[in-house]
Amino acid sequence: MSCFPCLVRSVSPAGEARFALGDPFVDRYLEFVAGRCRPNTLRATAFDLKTFFTVVDRDPLAVTSADVFEFLADQRGDRRVVRITDRESRLSARTIARRLSTVSGFYAYLVARGDTPVMTSPVPRGLSTRRAAGSVTSRTVPLVRVPRTLPKILSPVEVDTLMGALRSWRDRAMVEAMLLAGLRRCEVLGLRLSDIHVGDRRVFVVDGKGGHQRFTPMANRFFSSVGRYLDTERPATDTDRVFVVLKGPRRGCALTAGGLDEVLTGARRRGGLSHGTCHQLRHTCLTRLREAGMSLEAVQAQAGHRSIESTRVYLHLTNDWLAEQYQRAAALIDANQAAVAEMLAAQELAAGQ
Repeated sequence: MSCFPCLVRSVSPAGEARFALGDPFVDRYLEFVAGRCRPNTLRATAFDLKTFFTVVDRDPLAVTSADVFEFLADQRGDRRVVRITDRESRLSARTIARRLSTVSGFYAYLVARGDTPVMTSPVPRGLSTRRAAGSVTSRTVPLVRVPRTLPKILSPVEVDTLMGALRSWRDRAMVEAMLLAGLRRCEVLGLRLSDIHVGDRRVFVVDGKGGHQRFTPMANRFFSSVGRYLDTERPATDTDRVFVVLKGPRRGCALTAGGLDEVLTGARRRGGLSHGTCHQLRHTCLTRLREAGMSLEAVQAQAGHRSIESTRVYLHLTNDWLAEQYQRAAALIDANQAAVAEMLAAQELAAGQ
């Protein structure tokens, strides 16, 4: 029997989601996470901890590094059969690494409290190597190697197909917010009527990732779609959220992440597309902006990235940019080699005379 047989979800008086797993230290940690993270992060943290303690059926204060390695083996599954796409057998390396990070965060919390028997985290920072003379980073390797894969983007034909499969102006406006301005799914759903600045041709993202706010320029097509949606489709409602449910018992309520995902799933199915998620639409936007000559710093601001390292991936997606840089460098190398050859030939001619 697991120490955590169920995950209890409740709603606070302020309307915030609360989770409990039945252990006082775990529940206190979830309250700590709820006070500093977004609801989706809280939800993921709760389910990651439930998964860990379902596999590792022990008191949280008694967990050892050996238990962590057993959990890692369980998540990876049977290694005799692997997927061709990512060479993994069960869960992806990225999912496993995230779950280990969640568990590591929980034990860092216990260590910081100072009122538990846990003095060090049972989650190893990495495996030691034989290069004892190296730096701290070089002397260890990560428990899970996460491959750095390029995000998928949609081609212009796929974009046209997806847009043609949408059934309402509301759906077009939501997709255009991601496709034309690179907004995240939560940022689209969080837009309020007062955040739409038509005169300035921009929107105010009140609650971006990490709670950071920003003004984001937006193309005219988005404002045209939003205008038609507000004029002809949006029902009378008390909510100030821009995008609401149009039909059914929840008509007039703010649209949820699941509702937006349903819209895209249906459009992909009708258009015969194999991909086209919310985040892929965002990737497509930022890639096209970089291809069009937008500076990397400007793309960073548009995306709402805190670190420019997160934006550098779009250098690898913009093949035309890389090819142009390569061709310019190759031309300079060829020119230099031709100049050197010409100089050597002149020297040989002068020596012969």
